[in-house]
Amino acid sequence: MDDAARSFPFTPADPLEPPQEYAELRRDEPVARVRLPSGDLAWLVSRYESVRQVLADDARFSREAITAPGAPRVLPIAEGSKSIFVMDPPEHTRLRRLVSKAFTGRRVEALRPRIQQITDDLLGAMVKSGPPADLMSGLAQPLPITVICELLGVPYADVGRFRQWTDLMLSFDRAMQDQVRQARERLNDYLTALIEAKRSEPADDVLTVLIEARDEGDRLSQEELLAFGYTLLGAGYHATTASIAHAVLTLLREEDELRLLRSGDRPPLAAVDELLRRSQAGGGIGALRIATEDVRLDDVLIRAGEAVLPMINSANRDETVFADADGLRLDRRPNPHLSFGHGIHHCLGAQLGRLELEIALGSLLRDLPGLRLAVPESGLRWNRGTAFSRPAELPLTW
Repeated sequence: MDDAARSFPFTPADPLEPPQEYAELRRDEPVARVRLPSGDLAWLVSRYESVRQVLADDARFSREAITAPGAPRVLPIAEGSKSIFVMDPPEHTRLRRLVSKAFTGRRVEALRPRIQQITDDLLGAMVKSGPPADLMSGLAQPLPITVICELLGVPYADVGRFRQWTDLMLSFDRAMQDQVRQARERLNDYLTALIEAKRSEPADDVLTVLIEARDEGDRLSQEELLAFGYTLLGAGYHATTASIAHAVLTLLREEDELRLLRSGDRPPLAAVDELLRRSQAGGGIGALRIATEDVRLDDVLIRAGEAVLPMINSANRDETVFADADGLRLDRRPNPHLSFGHGIHHCLGAQLGRLELEIALGSLLRDLPGLRLAVPESGLRWNRGTAFSRPAELPLTW
């Protein structure tokens, strides 16, 4: 690869839509050279089938290799990280078997009443103080961070610090490297103390389940517990916050579909999946892999050691897989989107993410009749340079 590579990420004209480069690349150059914010070079893969192949082929496209010293990377992942997010088999298989005990379908569904209660309380406060009211500070941020903190057994008084640290840790701005490192150190110290407290006094929370998890005598190490805490905070909080914001803005643009959803003519779970498919909240910018051997993909030879970025946002708009790929069809079935990944790294918290989005959207439509933006959409300020794009504020009226 050479200096003719395109600069990545691309800048979309519309934050709710993918940049036009994705459609162009799917058509003309499905495996294209790009230069990452870190300065590293990578192959950007844009077609659905090829993206799915990269995500599924953990033998030839390694996640763990991006943690090696000097390896290409998008996000500031620590060298030698023990996060399940960046492990390959057999260690990934072992770790996933242990942590999956905390995310069984039954355990997640049992959270529904509590998530509904948190949502109702937050919406009640928004209704009392508004309209207008800011969706971000009123619901989109506090709902998922409260759920994650309750799962981990973190006092809500510490939420502000958690939010600040994880905001920094998901920045891919090279100028922020020192702040990112400091945030990681502070979060590490906090989680270390929290784990020790749970060891001394076990509680009814996910962190205690993980500490006590056993499989034929195997257990999670201290380093693995810390890494899982990072992963849960990053994916469980930031991804859901951004997804709620993108979903609400998308629905407000699509009045016909919004009306059908409100009337009950659109299945809630199908609607959630379609909103996730169309969302530009994250889309896999952190899905970077390293080729472990020479691989040919869409007639392009990728050499061993080169970085490969399967672009989920592009795959989810592939016209050969999704009819009316740029449209919004809240009753779309089947909907094989890749928003939660694919293969061994399919998101452990996918069911929890869907549940929070289902409850948040259903409750908003129930409690805020005539929901609409309180400001022109062009006036929204977007947080960029981070793994999950979202507006800084999202003023709503009803």
